[in-house]
Amino acid sequence: MELFNLAPGKNITFVRPPYFMISGLSGIPNIKHYYVFLFFVYVVSVLGNTIVMAVIYLDHNLRTPKYVAVFNLAFVDLFGNSALVPKVLDIFLFNHRFIPYNNCMAFLFFCYTCLSMQSFNLVALSYDRLVAIIFPLHYQVKITHRFMFSLIASFWVFIILAVLIAVGLITRLSFCNSVVINSYFCDHGQIYRLACNDHFPNYVVSCLFPVLIFWLPLAFILVSYLYIGYALTKVATMQERLKAFKTCIAHITLVAIYFIPLLITFTLMENIHPNARIINLSLTSVFPPMLNPIIYVLQTQEIKESVKKLLKIRGKSKITMKKINVTMS
Repeated sequence: MELFNLAPGKNITFVRPPYFMISGLSGIPNIKHYYVFLFFVYVVSVLGNTIVMAVIYLDHNLRTPKYVAVFNLAFVDLFGNSALVPKVLDIFLFNHRFIPYNNCMAFLFFCYTCLSMQSFNLVALSYDRLVAIIFPLHYQVKITHRFMFSLIASFWVFIILAVLIAVGLITRLSFCNSVVINSYFCDHGQIYRLACNDHFPNYVVSCLFPVLIFWLPLAFILVSYLYIGYALTKVATMQERLKAFKTCIAHITLVAIYFIPLLITFTLMENIHPNARIINLSLTSVFPPMLNPIIYVLQTQEIKESVKKLLKIRGKSKITMKKINVTMS
């Protein structure tokens, strides 16, 4: 890791522990009920996101730039919850609280990558709504498949590089005393504070990361909807305004579900019990991936119509197969 060596040319020995211990969610009565609830949330999330991806893949009418972003959101939700929830259940429910050093770094990488990608997916969808309402006649030209694929790919590259830098900086830290992480996963902020050598670069990263993956995406989304709201005031009739606004309801709901709990946690972080903070953050991590597919199925007309159509086709194919079997017998 010479890239992160702050004193090139000198032989520096980093003290890396063989393992870390995850100590969050300790001392809470009846906490096993919460783990059962997390498992239920995970199952619903897997089923819901798999269905959304399957519907978008099977229905050629949904292969539009907007649904490229929706498909990616479902993939990130599925991948993120699969990286987080089974490991959390293994740690706390089965009492495997000791995690090898390298496994902990991998756990941190996948969790932060998926959590960060959720906010950038919401940025992509907000830009799609912005262009669709502000420039409806130019939408097909501005929002193409190539543009959306390029936008999402650039988000992936940016986030992976940012998280790799955060992980790389942790590998130059020495841990001489405690290896106990007071969180529900290998949390970057909790880990670098355990170091016994200079961790100022890690502190800088911990300050920049929320700005890059939380505040800037939120600011862009809010400005987008302020601009959309201003544009809708120029529309002639109330019926046209409502029609345009209805296309944004699903996205606005997703934004609220993702950002509001984080805002509450950041605001009250110093005033709430550590276990309450950990539970709130864990719910913030697993709840949006469960609710996102439900919201899109219930509030997006195209997906509802597509699901109905696919169910009708499947029903007709079953009837046809029964008729063939009867005829052959």
